[in-house]
Amino acid sequence: MTIFFVLAALLLLGIMVMVHECGHFFAARLTGIPVKGFGIGFGPKLLSKVSSKTGTEYVWRLIPAGGYCSFYGEDETDGKSKDDPRALHNHAVWKRFLTIAMGPVMNFVLALVVACGFFLVMGEVTGVDYGYVRIESVNPGSAAKEGGLLAGDKIILINGEDMKGLAGDGESFKALSMIDAFREGDKPLKMTVERDGNAADVFVTPRMDAAEGRMMVGITCLIEAESITQKCSLFRAAKLSLDYCFTTATLVLDALKGLVTTGEGLDETGGPVRIIETITTATRDYGFAAYVEMLIAISVNLGLMNLLPIPGLDGSRMVFLAIEGIFRRPVNRNVEAYIHMAGFVFLIGVLIFFTYRDILHLFR
Repeated sequence: MTIFFVLAALLLLGIMVMVHECGHFFAARLTGIPVKGFGIGFGPKLLSKVSSKTGTEYVWRLIPAGGYCSFYGEDETDGKSKDDPRALHNHAVWKRFLTIAMGPVMNFVLALVVACGFFLVMGEVTGVDYGYVRIESVNPGSAAKEGGLLAGDKIILINGEDMKGLAGDGESFKALSMIDAFREGDKPLKMTVERDGNAADVFVTPRMDAAEGRMMVGITCLIEAESITQKCSLFRAAKLSLDYCFTTATLVLDALKGLVTTGEGLDETGGPVRIIETITTATRDYGFAAYVEMLIAISVNLGLMNLLPIPGLDGSRMVFLAIEGIFRRPVNRNVEAYIHMAGFVFLIGVLIFFTYRDILHLFR
C-alpha cells in the first residue's frame, strides 16, 4: 500500500508538471513558435518520436514526475541560431511572453478546474456534525491510566449522559466539558466507553493541572467529525473554487514572505522527497479528498513559484521579455543566457540541498 501511495504522489507531481509544460507547448503552437522537444517524465527514455510535420521530438521517460518543453536557440551563447527563423528569440515579444506565461497560468487553471469539479461532486460544506471523543493515548501515571482508560476507547457516556457532539456553549466537546467541570470532592466520573465493540465502565477522578489551570485526566484524544454538505450549482462551485484557490495562494505567499524575511518555516521547507512524503502520508491517512487538496495546493504553489523573478524560472524570462518590449531592444542575449544558466545551477544546488536533508529526515 505504501508503494501505491508513493506512485500516486509521483503521478500527482507528473500531472502538474505535464500541465505546466503543455501550457508552454500549446501556446507556442498557437502563436507559431516551433517547439524543439517535448518530454514527459525523467530518467531513462522509454519512447521517442520525431514529428515529420513539425520536427518536434516527443519523449516519454520512465519516472512520470517531471517534463520539459524546449525551443530552438533557447539560452544559447554561441549565436548559432541568430538567423534561424525557428529560434525562440526571432519571434515577436508578445508571442514569447504568452508562451512563457502559459506554463504557470495552466497550473492555476488546473487548480481551479480540479477544485470546481471537487465541489460539484462532493458538494459545499455547510457545517460539521461532531461525534464522540476517541482516546488516542493515555499518559503514564495519569488519572485516566489509574482509572483504566485505554488508547482506542471511545467515550460514550459520562454519569449516564450521552457524550456525542458539543456542549451547551457550542464550542467545547461534551466529554471534555464534563471533565473540566469536575471539582474536588465530587464523585469519580463514571465513564462508559466502547472498547473492541463492547461497552465497559471505568471510574476516573480528574486532577487539577497547574500548568493548564483546569481539570484534566491525562489523555490525548481525537474527535469524530463528519462534514455536512449540500449539492451546489456549477456557478456556485466555480465561486467556491476561486475562493479556495485565492486563499491557498495567499497562504503560500505569506509563507514565502516569512521564509524570506525571518526564515520562518525553513525547517518545514522541503524538496521533492518531502513533497512525496507529505502527499503519501496525507492520502494514506485522509483519503482521496486529501489527495485532491494536495494537488490544488501544490499546483497553485508551482504556478506562483514559477512567476517569481528568479533566474532560470519563467518569471525571470518574463521580466527580460517585458524589458525588451518596453525598450524595443533585447538585453544582450549572452548576458541573459548566462543569467538563466546561473539561476538554473543555483536552483539545482537548492534542490540537491533539500533532497539531501529530506532523505536524512526520512531515516531519523
